[in-house]
Amino acid sequence: MDTILTPALALICWTLVMWLWMYATRIPAMQKAKINPAKLQEKSEMDVLPKEVRRIADNYNHLHEQPIIFYALVFYASLAGSDTTVMVYAAWGYVALRIAHSLIQALWNFIPVRFAVFMLSSLVLVLMAGINVGALLGG
Repeated sequence: MDTILTPALALICWTLVMWLWMYATRIPAMQKAKINPAKLQEKSEMDVLPKEVRRIADNYNHLHEQPIIFYALVFYASLAGSDTTVMVYAAWGYVALRIAHSLIQALWNFIPVRFAVFMLSSLVLVLMAGINVGALLGG
């Protein structure tokens, strides 16, 4: 659990959990709304689905946005040797914050709290980038 790559694997697994959750809620909702997926041409045609279902799908998409920076920082740290204990803890912190963000968005979606968690996770990425840059310049 002390390798920098383990948090990356954890976030990948969490993304797959959200993928399963998305389809477990979306498929029944599409059936109930009588949406034929073969005839969909615009994403907006899914707007008739309940907001609770759409929020899960939105979060799944969010897990393919900012976390890309996380994956790049983690793999850089692993390859460059800047995978210090602080970096590993920061990576685990980021994963915990992204899981919290997912659960807040999917279950509650109180925007001020969700935004605060997002900002904290963003600051963790800044810290991780700073550690990598510091290691590059110092080593």
